[in-house]
Amino acid sequence: MLEQLLIFTRGGLILWTCKELGNALKGSPIDALIRSCLLEERSADASFDYDSYTLKWSFHNELGLVFVAVYQRVLRLIYVDELLLSVRREFSQIYDPKRTSYDDFDETFRQLCCEAEARAEEMKKSKQSVRNQPANSKKQVMAQGNAKQKGGSNGNVNSGKDDGDGDGELKKKRGLANGTANGHGNGIKDSSAPNVVVSKGKENGHPDSGAFDVSKLQKLRQKGGKKAENGGAGGKGSGKAEPKKIVKKNRVWDDSPVESKLDFTDPGDERGDEVGQVVAVEQGQSMMDKDEDVSSESEEEENEVEDVKAGPKKKGWFSSVFQSIAGNAVLEMSDLKPALKALKDKLMTKNVAEEIAEKLCESVAASLEGKKLGSFTRVSSTVQTAMEDALLRILTPRRSIDILRDVHAAKEQGKPYVVVFVGVNGVGKSTNLAKVAYWLLQHNISVMLAACDTFRSGAVEQLRTHARRLQIPIFEKGYEKDPAVVAKEAIQEATRNNSEVVLVDTAGRMQDNEPLMRALSKLINLNNPDLVLFVGEALVGNDAVDQLSKFNQKLADLSTVSNARLIDGILLTKFDTIDDKVGAALSMVYISGAPVMFVGCGQSYTDLKKLNVKSIVKTLLK
Repeated sequence: MLEQLLIFTRGGLILWTCKELGNALKGSPIDALIRSCLLEERSADASFDYDSYTLKWSFHNELGLVFVAVYQRVLRLIYVDELLLSVRREFSQIYDPKRTSYDDFDETFRQLCCEAEARAEEMKKSKQSVRNQPANSKKQVMAQGNAKQKGGSNGNVNSGKDDGDGDGELKKKRGLANGTANGHGNGIKDSSAPNVVVSKGKENGHPDSGAFDVSKLQKLRQKGGKKAENGGAGGKGSGKAEPKKIVKKNRVWDDSPVESKLDFTDPGDERGDEVGQVVAVEQGQSMMDKDEDVSSESEEEENEVEDVKAGPKKKGWFSSVFQSIAGNAVLEMSDLKPALKALKDKLMTKNVAEEIAEKLCESVAASLEGKKLGSFTRVSSTVQTAMEDALLRILTPRRSIDILRDVHAAKEQGKPYVVVFVGVNGVGKSTNLAKVAYWLLQHNISVMLAACDTFRSGAVEQLRTHARRLQIPIFEKGYEKDPAVVAKEAIQEATRNNSEVVLVDTAGRMQDNEPLMRALSKLINLNNPDLVLFVGEALVGNDAVDQLSKFNQKLADLSTVSNARLIDGILLTKFDTIDDKVGAALSMVYISGAPVMFVGCGQSYTDLKKLNVKSIVKTLLK
């Protein structure tokens, strides 16, 4: 039974609710649907689950109405979709934009609900009758088969008595054993022979089914002989002396002597404490504080090229008008499919995951179906505009991502601001952690690094090198330690030393590595960081969906608290290597709902940028 059915406008005005149902919903399932599904361009999904409820919805795009049905998740109500369509059809006939009360719709809804439930019951009965028919027919077929087998067994027994040596009783007792021994003991399997059915100690099938097939035996012997000849040839060749392996030698340039020392690292002891003539790195202002557009140069160049190309391809006024006219026709799915197909292919060429591109196109289709076009509006331009608006909504952060303000707020509370960097192997967590530290230092914020990658060899030394170059403290405990405990002690040390920010480096781990994901979940739950940053490559395509979804799923499943901490933000690395293939940003934001807070675009400490949302959207759609 339905818990509730609501009709409201896209502006949020509730026009009608079913008073007969009148069930008080626990929590805010409608608000969760609007925030997590409708505003995030996931309206093409079949349903939305919230706590113990399942929500289904339908749109009337021309009138701007939304119809939502809520029912218990444990109930499988098959008539909800049909009921929503009926309610949408009937309510659209009486809808008036100036009217706010629709009490007279209660009786109409009651009739529609009864009709939908009656049709659902009929469908259940018809399905049950269809299921019963094959069962009866199977029984008949099995009965006929048994009758045939009985007749065949009598014939085979008689033939066995005529051709055998007279020992009929011995064959009856040992029929199955002899067949098994002949088949497996000699290592011969005849796939062409009919299956042998044993019933009451007698064999049903061909009388020679248990005998050897001489022709196949000869073929097998020939194959074995060929293999033996090949093995013998290999044995003859093995008697020859094997050539010595050529060892690669170091290259010598211009007959110069070989360089004996290959270690060009800074002088210092194992811990890097005593280093001679170390000067703090000063590479200028970080790109985070510069108002630069990502991929702006390539956009300007392409715009110029498009302007040049557009010159000689000008058409007449009448031809352009007639091509663009779509009349006042109502958009149907058949009209939208060609434009959406081209748009999906375009997004996939920009490295957007196929699943995400398909869901976005379905969501745009759901928002446009039923709308009327203007007199001089093309379907392709309408779809393009709708997709652009959808991408802007997805990529625009839903909350403040001003880390500097959050750092000062934490300082007023007398605690350090903790950032944990997580991600898969080899994406550049340690390097971009150092870039973030350099950016914070430029804003006169004291930073301390926590070396919690106790798994990968060289990870502590790598972070120690960054700390030495940036002249900031680092907290380390070496390898094979519990990273959660190391992070906790680092935060305590930062509190004693009045450090404002603690940047926690963690080990790279694949999303399917259960032990490392459990250790990461423990680190986050024990220390409760202010920000969990997922570091991902801008080069990934479909794998971005798998990485983000499984990281969030593992953090939720392995959490020991009810309100599990998930990924709060994304740091995209290697953004300078992808040209216009910027789709990974869209895939990651869509699947996780977390904003892109940093973009790594180089190897130096200054190569850290903010994500320009408008520039990314233009790059995706150009």
